[in-house]
Amino acid sequence: MDKQGKIFVAGHRGLVGSAIVRSLKEKGYTNIVVKTRSELDLSDAKAVETFFLSEKPDYVFLAAAKVGGIVANNTYRADFIYENVQIQNNVVHFAYKAGVKKLLFLGSSCIYPKNCPQPIQEDYLLTDVLEYTNEPYAIAKIAGIKTCESYNLQYGTDFISVMPTNLYGLNDNYDLEKSHVLPALIRKMYLGKCLQDGNWAGIDADLNKKPVEGISGANTESEKLAIIEKYGVSKVDSSVQVKLWGTGNPRREFLHSDDMANACIYIMDEVSFDDLKKQNTKEVRNTHINIGVGEDQSIKELAELIKGIVGFEGDLVWDTEKPDGTYQKLLNVSKLNNLGWKASIELKDGIEKVFEQYIQA
Repeated sequence: MDKQGKIFVAGHRGLVGSAIVRSLKEKGYTNIVVKTRSELDLSDAKAVETFFLSEKPDYVFLAAAKVGGIVANNTYRADFIYENVQIQNNVVHFAYKAGVKKLLFLGSSCIYPKNCPQPIQEDYLLTDVLEYTNEPYAIAKIAGIKTCESYNLQYGTDFISVMPTNLYGLNDNYDLEKSHVLPALIRKMYLGKCLQDGNWAGIDADLNKKPVEGISGANTESEKLAIIEKYGVSKVDSSVQVKLWGTGNPRREFLHSDDMANACIYIMDEVSFDDLKKQNTKEVRNTHINIGVGEDQSIKELAELIKGIVGFEGDLVWDTEKPDGTYQKLLNVSKLNNLGWKASIELKDGIEKVFEQYIQA
């Protein structure tokens, strides 16, 4: 990318988008355009068309999306497929119409079949059924991949899709209903530690920053206890326990958002669609790139790691009546490694940094 080129980061307030903006600035890019949802609704085709015609960005990072964990994906199925397809279609189409030089579309590892061989290669896309709980979101992201691929083939654009593994980092979502597993574990363990220590000031500060169903530090002690117990943090006799979904046996891979941002910028700088389709002959498929670390751990192992980092000394209780989701989603990152990029942030180091940022926020 040209250092003077205009770069539009869609979704700049999110976990990945904010990391991309930080990394771009660190690398000397200064002509960065961002818009809040109130300034630009990406699901509004006319507004997106007007934006691209007036701003004429040279490069686009499409990190905007409606995202959430198992509960949110399974509950708001229509919202997840509708909103994500609308956003993707509008940004990709009008980027093409405006002559954008390069676009990076961010998908998700949930695009792959539920029972994929491990580790998951890019070629496994569309080879079997998806995990039911997040099927609408996955289908939306698959549509985004195929949209970019199709525009490249028909119009000669240079729109690349990347599929990150599970991400965590600064500006993550800590909503107890809608967050992903790692931030949810951090918040539950922290609330559990506060309850264990009798630290009501800590509980109040946490609920004031991020109220749960309208309950903040200003509510009564019984109301605060009731709401955190609803989400699995409770006092039983003289001990505190944190209840977690499923068996804890499924395995997950986690990538820090700073690593993710650096990978995205590297790909925009060093990789083109022509590089990705060279391995194909008559049929050009699966030109997307997995982004991950190439190793995973069980949710139980993750929970124990976070428990130690946070300092929670109570019990972890697994609610086996709740779904586990896909058993394993370890990405094969050999394509990305062969293109010259590897992750550098160790999981323990990354979580320690994230927890410090969470309690200081």
